[in-house]
Amino acid sequence: MKRCMFVDDSNVVRKVAKRILNSPDMLVIEADSGQGALDMCGADMPDIIVVDGVLPDMSAEEFIRRVRRMPSAVKPQIAVSLVEVDIGAIMRAKRAGAQGYLLKPFNRPQLLERFRQLDAAA
Repeated sequence: MKRCMFVDDSNVVRKVAKRILNSPDMLVIEADSGQGALDMCGADMPDIIVVDGVLPDMSAEEFIRRVRRMPSAVKPQIAVSLVEVDIGAIMRAKRAGAQGYLLKPFNRPQLLERFRQLDAAA
């Protein structure tokens, strides 16, 4: 079973993602802050991480860099979640170690397609 973490301070975004993605093949875990997510990653690294482009306690780039520095057998696929196409934010996230991005608000087909792409990149 794959494990996915959604890191977003919006409870609605996390709940929608969980409703779409939770299945016998995917367990979705949630964090509402960068530090909370880092603590969870340190205990058990997920396979996929979707991180909000604007976290309340740190930049998405800092979060991604800190995840990438963690010693772990699992090297997660990471996507940054944005409200608009921001080439600068996407490039900063990719330089920090992200594989892609996701636009919010998302619907079921968009989210599932992005996850197919992330899984293919693994």
